[in-house]
Amino acid sequence: HALRVALAGWLKLDTPPHAVVATALPLVEGGPRRLVHGVLGNLIRRPATLPPSPRLPAPFDVFWARDWGAAVAEAASAALAEEPATDLTLRDPAETEKWAQALDGISLAPGHVRTARKGSITEWPGFATGAWWVQDLAASLPARLLPAKAGDHVLDLCAAPGGKTLQLAARACRVTALDVSDHRLERVRENLARTGLSADLIAADALRWQPDGLFDHILIDAPCSATGIFRRHPDVLHLKGTTDLVPVTLLQAALLRRAASWLKPGGRLVYATCSLFPQEGERIAERVIAGLPREAITADELPAGLQPAAEGWVRTLPGQVP
Repeated sequence: HALRVALAGWLKLDTPPHAVVATALPLVEGGPRRLVHGVLGNLIRRPATLPPSPRLPAPFDVFWARDWGAAVAEAASAALAEEPATDLTLRDPAETEKWAQALDGISLAPGHVRTARKGSITEWPGFATGAWWVQDLAASLPARLLPAKAGDHVLDLCAAPGGKTLQLAARACRVTALDVSDHRLERVRENLARTGLSADLIAADALRWQPDGLFDHILIDAPCSATGIFRRHPDVLHLKGTTDLVPVTLLQAALLRRAASWLKPGGRLVYATCSLFPQEGERIAERVIAGLPREAITADELPAGLQPAAEGWVRTLPGQVP
């Protein structure tokens, strides 16, 4: 592990070799210090190079090629090589151009900025005044796809960490944000306070909780394997490689069935997961809402670079919006 840290510093972060050695050796004090010093010295003199692209760990190299094609699996491998840019959602979409310039970024949709800016996010322009919050572009899609307007009562189910709640609150919706973990809702409270937005936060189990009435719209960002967050958290691919999906898919189906009964006639329910397994996405929705009206998502509802599937749902995949 000390060698990996040293090689990442040298080959990816451009840390000078002498600093790499000086940083690595204290990590193995009392251990194989001479071995680490000798291996690093040999690699630096050679000099060592990284392969053109990392490889997806098994079994994802097989799963994703099977489910989405070899090009997607290759794009996922390439994504592991670089630190991803930071996506921001703006409190006021009318200020998109202003914040894109202030944060040295680009915009792929109203109310979105993508920036390669580094450093402490809390010191970036607009953070202290609550002008924006960090939220991946894909994570912002479910709330974007709700036709919620000011005054509509919207349920954000499994709401933490709260980006979607903030999106809906910024539209002046009456938002009920429910999550099983009150601890996770604390972060939502902090972001609501920073942005000056408001929502009704409830810590409860959605399978036991019962609302007082029906909702105009409902958003479910269901618990899942979280394999879709692998760009920012590559460790998920090592933690979830042999995970049994049956328990979580049963929970997802139960949540979707229960929430569908809380929707007013004519309202829209959006079901989403941050998983790249179709068993947690399309197949859940197809099974649970097979007998319910389904509204196809259209291209004009999506950010630049994304297209809906022929079936009317949206699947974001590695390589679509580099």
